[in-house]
Amino acid sequence: MRRLLEPSWVATGSLCDLPLEVFLDQGIKGLVLDVDCTLLPRHSQVLPECVVRWVHIARQQLQLHLFSNNPNRRRIAAVANSFDLPYTAGAGKPRRGPLRLVLEQLQLPGEQVALIGDRVFTDVLAGNRLGLFTVLVRPVAADGRPCPYDRLQRSERTIARWCGARVDGGLPHS
Repeated sequence: MRRLLEPSWVATGSLCDLPLEVFLDQGIKGLVLDVDCTLLPRHSQVLPECVVRWVHIARQQLQLHLFSNNPNRRRIAAVANSFDLPYTAGAGKPRRGPLRLVLEQLQLPGEQVALIGDRVFTDVLAGNRLGLFTVLVRPVAADGRPCPYDRLQRSERTIARWCGARVDGGLPHS
């Protein structure tokens, strides 16, 4: 269980703080991005400016796909359409089937794809089940900085630690 709950990289900040060079150095060619709390703050319709900037730079170097458990197709489509990116709403993470379809669409093997999200038991678990490079980020606030406190992520990290997973911030590990 530890192996499935342990991200390849536990970022100390939000998506905005991730240097793209880390992915390129790992041989990553595609990114699967969670939407709620990773790109878009909870209960918000407005993307932080640093997220917009980060996604625009990332899409110049990597293939991107938005992948959300949120069943609100209009909400996820609005975000995806603002970047002109493909998306999956109602993904059912940590189920593997929908993520396998994304890998087929990207035409990339799992080891060349990173899944970035803010949840251990959906994002990290889904990515690890298919051998992706998984990145756990802090939930994003309206200003693009990490939320100072997120009860759900804190609880998930505690449970993952009980299972033996390393979920504290630091550089990527294999």
